[in-house]
Amino acid sequence: MQEIKPAAGNNSSWLEFSSYSDIQGAVLGVDEVGRGALFGPVVAAAVILPVEALSILMVENINDSKKLSSSRRTKLAEKITTLALDWRIGYATTAEIDELNILQATLLAMRRAIVKLRVKPALCLIDGNQLVKNLPIPQVSIVKGDERSLNIAAASIMAKVWRDDLLQRLALKYPLYDLERNKGYGSQRHLLALQQYGPSPLHRQSFRPCQIQH
Repeated sequence: MQEIKPAAGNNSSWLEFSSYSDIQGAVLGVDEVGRGALFGPVVAAAVILPVEALSILMVENINDSKKLSSSRRTKLAEKITTLALDWRIGYATTAEIDELNILQATLLAMRRAIVKLRVKPALCLIDGNQLVKNLPIPQVSIVKGDERSLNIAAASIMAKVWRDDLLQRLALKYPLYDLERNKGYGSQRHLLALQQYGPSPLHRQSFRPCQIQH
């Protein structure tokens, strides 16, 4: 793949990987959420933003979705939905995580999100240091991509909101683990519940805190 350069005259760190002078076509951002959780799927979002949406989102301070309040993320997700040319969600199940390992399951979730897109992007920007295998689209992996690309930051928000909504519903089915608050991550109450009750069918058995015999 040819070297891809940021658009000339772009001094903003946000736009370093948000627009390009030599790319003709749509730019896709991909990010995941739930990689470090003990419960539930790993979820990825793929978001294609038009160039004119970048200036709108620049002022929204959307980097690092995990630091935003839930209500703020929801409002931003609604705005991204209206601005995006296309966006899709993909996920890998707990069973797939245990079978493949969390890295491969994460890449699988990303691929599933990407292949659902109806708009074909010219370039795919992926958060992290790994590329998605067998993807017929030029790719760039960007460490801390949600801090360097509005496309990736938007995907981070969409994935987070979608997974949090899922965990809210699953919390009703598995009330012992305080999932409504911890969203499947290893909070103190979650770890204590694992010790007391053992793992549920949706806990990741390949993760050490979930390997409790009862």
